[in-house]
Amino acid sequence: MRYTESHEWYAEGKVGISSHARKELGEIVYVELPEVGQKVKGGEEIAVLESTKAAADIYSPISGTVTAINENLKDDPSLLNKAPEGEGYLFEIAPSNPEELETLIPAADYQKIVCT
Repeated sequence: MRYTESHEWYAEGKVGISSHARKELGEIVYVELPEVGQKVKGGEEIAVLESTKAAADIYSPISGTVTAINENLKDDPSLLNKAPEGEGYLFEIAPSNPEELETLIPAADYQKIVCT
């Protein structure tokens, strides 16, 4: 799993938000997901989360094409509250520029950043 400075993660084609981001947002109550087939550049807004505290834009960690969305979130956005780095992933993406993965933060380094 690799992370962005804005607290999104990428692992094996899936994208989501970090547990740290979820804690900062509070309880998530609504999710606006991208469209399957949507092309996006790394760093571009791709989804919106609404919580009891605020709305937050989510950015794609890498460039690529959305290949699937987590349909379970449509009926149960609370999956993000329970498992943001697991079952609560947002969507799947096919990277168009795999070299971008090297620009993401390794998990151990990310943990050092959010724990300081």
